[in-house]
Amino acid sequence: MRTLRALFLDIDDTLYSTSAFAERARRNAMEAMIRNGLRLTPEAAMAELREVINEFGSNYSFHYDRLLKRLPPNVLPTGNHALVVAAAVSAYHDTKYRRLSPFEGVHGVLERIHEHTDLIVGIITDGLTHKQAEKLVRLGVVRWLDTGAVFISDQIGISKPNQKLYQRACDVVGVTPTECMYVGDHPEHDVPPANAIGMITVRHRAAGCKHADRESAVTPDYEIASFRELLAILRDDFAFSAL
Repeated sequence: MRTLRALFLDIDDTLYSTSAFAERARRNAMEAMIRNGLRLTPEAAMAELREVINEFGSNYSFHYDRLLKRLPPNVLPTGNHALVVAAAVSAYHDTKYRRLSPFEGVHGVLERIHEHTDLIVGIITDGLTHKQAEKLVRLGVVRWLDTGAVFISDQIGISKPNQKLYQRACDVVGVTPTECMYVGDHPEHDVPPANAIGMITVRHRAAGCKHADRESAVTPDYEIASFRELLAILRDDFAFSAL
């Protein structure tokens, strides 16, 4: 039976449904722009916003400004456009404050692992530092994490799928990759690099996740459809009998 000393988790579509949240928040932002004078249907506004996101990336800071720049004058609101952009930003963040929540079972699983094992529990995630850290706070999981084992690509200077990001996390916490488990959702960015350095890989394929239907070229050690299934893996295959 393999020795397990650390458990690392992805955030997006692993701890919560990124796709469902983003769709809701972006639609609320578009509806706020329409209420403030944008002359488009919600569907047309969302289609245009999706193009902006596809072209400039999800971490681009000026989606709504760019949206207004690319639209014809006859649909634009009158007056200062900064007010319309502010309405969209406010609606997006209001949704984040009210609706960002973890998958069912995440809190209970992390609490049990924290209370009944000596595992180092950390994060390996891609994204901007403040955005990813804020998600962890808003998801309410920080109390069960080893906060020195939180690795965000923006801080480290290495992005997924570079396996150096995973190796750095192992090195910093003082464990070998073979003593670590990594739980992520992405068939290319999570499973292959973690697997390549010898980590035990668990692919989370919850219904509704963005990549749930995509197959990975590399077979993970485990696949789960619910976060609660992680407890059985740890209990049955890694001798954490108290779980």
